[in-house]
Amino acid sequence: MTVARRLVAGIDSSTQSCKVVIADPDTGDILRTGSAPHPPGTEVDPEEWWTALQEAIESAGGFDDVAAVSISGQQHGLVALNAEGRVIRDALLWNDLRSDAAARDLIAEVGAEDLVARTGVLPVASFTGAKLRWLRDAEPANAAEVAAVALPHDWLTWRLLGYGSADSSANGPVLDALVTDASDASGTAYFDPASGGYDLDLFRIAFGEHAREAVGTGPSATSAIILPRVLSPNEAAGHTAEGIVVGPGAGDNAAAALGLGVTSGDVVVSIGTSGTVFGTTDLPIADRSGTVAGFASADGGRLPLVATLNAARVLVSASTLLRISHDEVAALALASRPGANGITLVPYFEGERTPNLPDATARLEGMTLANASAENVARAFVEGMLCGLADGLDAVLAQGLEARRLLIIGGAARNPAVREVARDIFTVPIDVPEQAEYVAIGAARQAAWTLTGSLPEWPVELVATLHPRPSRVRQQYRTYTHENSLHDHRRSSDASASAKG
Repeated sequence: MTVARRLVAGIDSSTQSCKVVIADPDTGDILRTGSAPHPPGTEVDPEEWWTALQEAIESAGGFDDVAAVSISGQQHGLVALNAEGRVIRDALLWNDLRSDAAARDLIAEVGAEDLVARTGVLPVASFTGAKLRWLRDAEPANAAEVAAVALPHDWLTWRLLGYGSADSSANGPVLDALVTDASDASGTAYFDPASGGYDLDLFRIAFGEHAREAVGTGPSATSAIILPRVLSPNEAAGHTAEGIVVGPGAGDNAAAALGLGVTSGDVVVSIGTSGTVFGTTDLPIADRSGTVAGFASADGGRLPLVATLNAARVLVSASTLLRISHDEVAALALASRPGANGITLVPYFEGERTPNLPDATARLEGMTLANASAENVARAFVEGMLCGLADGLDAVLAQGLEARRLLIIGGAARNPAVREVARDIFTVPIDVPEQAEYVAIGAARQAAWTLTGSLPEWPVELVATLHPRPSRVRQQYRTYTHENSLHDHRRSSDASASAKG
């Protein structure tokens, strides 16, 4: 018996795993889910993502009743393909910081003001343009093979449509069939979200070669490195071999905004592997400091965003340091009081992206014999993580956005200490949505939009509303981060000079 195809699927191919949700396109009800892990590391063979995607689809009960699907993915990574459609080297992920010096070189060559005016962003090590410069300089043999450059979700969409190397796909290595969307393209540092097109001159400056946008499956008269064709927010990328409509996909944060139904006045604080603060707006975003990235959203607007490298794993570090479980860390933190009796954590365990201090390290400050307790240390870890995100919120609001409420999501949003301490850190009401895979849900909502031509209204259930209370936690935090930022900036500059020498 043939199963009617009427459901929609959303895929979240994140740093750590691949997650699939299958939903009713009218109500947004999640009917089935599946997942599969990704390998650890900051560089990964993309075939591992493809394998995980197949496993996650099977885990979700398959796609026999699915009419449309979209893929969201971790942003910024570099997937370099040769003319045969093969991946040239393991993909460099957003959290691979070896391209930090390359990012600084690009800023020096083009100028910070010009880069922000042309792309809405200032390159950091995470961005694809910086990774291309690193590849050109560090691995010239690999760079010479590059025929196309894709982002993680671009490559997975291409594979889902049946393309790939000749021995791994039905349709073969049609590089001109590569597609992307504006939200993910805007994280490359060679895309202009204002015009909706690539800045090909910036690509040439970054990689030293000319590029062009893919033209689909038709013939092309020009020869240059191919960049995925940028689709409109609900434009179909094509169909799978089974006839499933494939949506344009999105970057993970833009998909989360779709999944949460974010509107003007909402600002999202996402506490996952990385920490992000973002909201939607129609305002032009051009932060010359580079703190706020003026990304595109998945619905045709802008998505100003601040990202930090140190988020939920700060709490993992607290668990490791204190040799207790996550629940016990939360209990200890709640047994302390705002300000952790004078102890402050500067949470730069993996360097930091915002502020841009890739060589920085974490520090515990203000410890004395009187306050050196497990309770205060646990509280300081929670406060330090949230203060970093609160600084990101300030930067986003400085771009003209209004915050009438915050939405806290991500794995750490379930932590009772995070919820309670957030009241001491933030100054606007906080809603905590029900724990759900909002990135994958956003991709599913986009799939429904692509299928029907209308963006559906899906409800978001809340489990808590938190009201702020005055405290001096952030003032205490700023005392140490200002001093240490100056130190770490000098340390980063010295490290870069030494590497060049």
